[in-house]
Amino acid sequence: MSFFSTHKTLGILGGGQLGKMLLYTTRKWDIKTHVLDPSDDAPCKLACDYFEVGDFKDFQTVYDFGKKVDVLTFEIEHVNLDALKQLEKEGINVYPSASTLETIQNKSTQKDFYVGHKIPTAKHQNFENIDQLKNAIEKKALSFPFVWKSALLGYDGNGVSVVKNHEKLAQLPKVACLAEELVPFTHELAVIICRNPSGEVIAYPTVEMEFHPEANQVEYVLCPSRLDKTITEKAKNIALQVSESFEHVGLLAVELFLTPKGDILVNEVAPRPHNSGHVTIETSYTDQFEQHIRAILDLPLGNAENKVSGVMVNLVGAEKHNGAVYYQHMNTILEMSGVTPHIYGKKETRPFRKMGHVTIINKDLETARKIAEDVKKTIQVIS
Repeated sequence: MSFFSTHKTLGILGGGQLGKMLLYTTRKWDIKTHVLDPSDDAPCKLACDYFEVGDFKDFQTVYDFGKKVDVLTFEIEHVNLDALKQLEKEGINVYPSASTLETIQNKSTQKDFYVGHKIPTAKHQNFENIDQLKNAIEKKALSFPFVWKSALLGYDGNGVSVVKNHEKLAQLPKVACLAEELVPFTHELAVIICRNPSGEVIAYPTVEMEFHPEANQVEYVLCPSRLDKTITEKAKNIALQVSESFEHVGLLAVELFLTPKGDILVNEVAPRPHNSGHVTIETSYTDQFEQHIRAILDLPLGNAENKVSGVMVNLVGAEKHNGAVYYQHMNTILEMSGVTPHIYGKKETRPFRKMGHVTIINKDLETARKIAEDVKKTIQVIS
């Protein structure tokens, strides 16, 4: 399906920072775009051809929006599945597909999928509610510590908790959930895979992620990973296995744990552009956002190799700050070598809200990592 020199339209469900960065490519290629988001202040609003305020969890809203476009994608998983299924029946190309999203959207279903496809992952148990989970503990079928995850609507560290005792257990919400074995690991890795409808597949270099201990959000992404090539290739091959199993179209970000024994376990996936891939804007020949557009429009995929090493730093709202955002010491970081800030355009900050990111490129990854620490210490996202 040609989107060049035509009046065809690409629709995006979600108007946040991921959608905004997808629009970098659609603007570059003059591809007509429609965006749906609940907020009239969404970052995408200024860069798309048509912006609609609406709830992407509502069937009728998503269905009516989807009927106006030729290809529909999303930058957030929590969209109405039934509407996507109906649109597919009526000939709208939805990428990734509703069936792919349905498996991934529910974390219990996602974990069962890995087990069914013999993909290495931590052991888990599913529960319809918290009472079932508590009963399993009473009967010694489950013991502390474990990782609790909400089956639905988790994101950016929300809906995930390490449960070590009954006190923590009592704080959990009464929702469908899973309990996952608490796996000791030495590193958290990620590999982004991209696939188009014609079956072409590419893999980005394995990256290393460092997490904020309180917010459970990615704090630094190092590209490429500093680990031995045998480990990074193993991670890539497992990610390719996951991709092949899902048969998705578009990007699939695969998050992984490396254990002290050298085993690699799949944590979870995201069927969209991902925080671990933001660094590709500066480091790769073809960044993840352009790659996703290429894939869902069934264009040839681009070169995913690195041009240069890089580190990404997430810019999140400082603790105890709520209100109109102010980026303190922006001029200072702009004086640093190889530093490129990306501001998402969110007007209001709150603690740990993702407000932007900064990429630091350097031919030497360790040098980039040191500069990244300086950036993190310098810039403050305050109100």
